[in-house]
Amino acid sequence: MRIAPILIAAAMVLALPAQAKLPFVKKAKDLGFAEITSCKSCHVDAMPKKGASAANERGAFLTKMKADKKVAEVDLNWLKEYKGK
Repeated sequence: MRIAPILIAAAMVLALPAQAKLPFVKKAKDLGFAEITSCKSCHVDAMPKKGASAANERGAFLTKMKADKKVAEVDLNWLKEYKGK
């Protein structure tokens, strides 16, 4: 019976990375970008770690826009300007 709390705690800890950027996916869908379905829409990895994941073509576009505009966070409205896949 003592293993159940450990398993529950482990499941909660492992679920945290999956929820980290879920608001970005939800916001993209709310803005009408139905093709954004997961982290892999902008990253190479399915569950990217902050600052340690390579960006795919769309992610590189957003990163470039962030640098060009000199802002702290990506604005998903920039996807309106994205002409890639």
